[in-house]
Amino acid sequence: MSLSLPADPPSARSLTGVVPQVLDSLSGSPGWFPAARSAIVVVVDGLGRGNLSARAGHARFLVSQMAKKDAARSVFPSTTATALTSLLTGVDAGLHGIVGYRARVPGTLSAPNQLKGWETDGLDPLTWQRARPLLELESAAGRSCFVVSKSIYAASGFTRAIQRGATFFGAATVEERLEIAAQLAADHEGSLTYVYLPELDTIGHARGWESDEWVAGLERVDAALRRLDERLRPGTGVVVTADHGMVDVPPHGHVLLRDGDALVDDVDLVAGEPRLLQLYAAQGATDDVAARWRAAEGSRAWVMTRDEAVSAGLFGRTVDAEVLPRIGDVLIAARGSVAYYDDRLTDKKAQRMVGQHGSLTDLERIVPLIGLGGFGRTPSGR
Repeated sequence: MSLSLPADPPSARSLTGVVPQVLDSLSGSPGWFPAARSAIVVVVDGLGRGNLSARAGHARFLVSQMAKKDAARSVFPSTTATALTSLLTGVDAGLHGIVGYRARVPGTLSAPNQLKGWETDGLDPLTWQRARPLLELESAAGRSCFVVSKSIYAASGFTRAIQRGATFFGAATVEERLEIAAQLAADHEGSLTYVYLPELDTIGHARGWESDEWVAGLERVDAALRRLDERLRPGTGVVVTADHGMVDVPPHGHVLLRDGDALVDDVDLVAGEPRLLQLYAAQGATDDVAARWRAAEGSRAWVMTRDEAVSAGLFGRTVDAEVLPRIGDVLIAARGSVAYYDDRLTDKKAQRMVGQHGSLTDLERIVPLIGLGGFGRTPSGR
């Protein structure tokens, strides 16, 4: 079957290439970004380029620094676990193996949470995530590397899986994290600092990105980044990007999967997340499951088999044989204002989310790529 998938903006660069390009700028081989003495990569979780543009009046500093071509294409699925892993390893999900929010451990009916399930579900950060983190590689080569994030993430399995090799600094607020990053960049020439700002994503999930609370959060981030830009040491390059954007889904857009529903016939396990379900079918039932979903939901979702998604390059040019069985047999990528929930689960907390992501729409997958400081001047190729 031929898939009709959305086309990426021709100017959008891959999120996977951002950190390698920043490292090139530090090594005297500038490409996307000019040469820099030290660099800071800021990830504003959940800040899609479309979300930012729609609220431009509340982020005047960021928007003033953003040219039309300042965009990046996030990964598939457009979810934090997959996107941050690709960002900090420089490879796609088909190689690093973090193929979604929840994905099956091959040969089992277990689908651990790829952000929080490392400790509870026994995932080994050194082996389940299969690519060596760029921060570890650079640190081993002698570069000073730092992570500035919330303190609660310091010892997490996910942090170890993708950020090991860097020195971790914890700080409670957006402002404190950016202030620490600026000081680290000033004190350590040639260094790379990664800063994680999860606040907007948290607000978006709870209230929606169209809420007053999200707008207030955006204003705070914008003001903090303005102050960062003002205090940077000359020659420090900063790139501001995101892991994904966000779509608000109203309660009437919830599709609840229940016992007796034909859509879960021959499905052994439902994983992924509400905007990108990954269905693991009974032996030999993949085509039947896909056909039922296409008939019922094909008007508001892209329905693909694993083979179709892999052939379309959604998980990267190469999908390793060890990674392949982690991917669902049938993938349901929402394109309308819908979200799919397994209502058979006791825990209904996910059904209270407003802002969501994971699929292929532009709001979810196209993120800003904004240069500040030494990267704010117009470099070749931007």
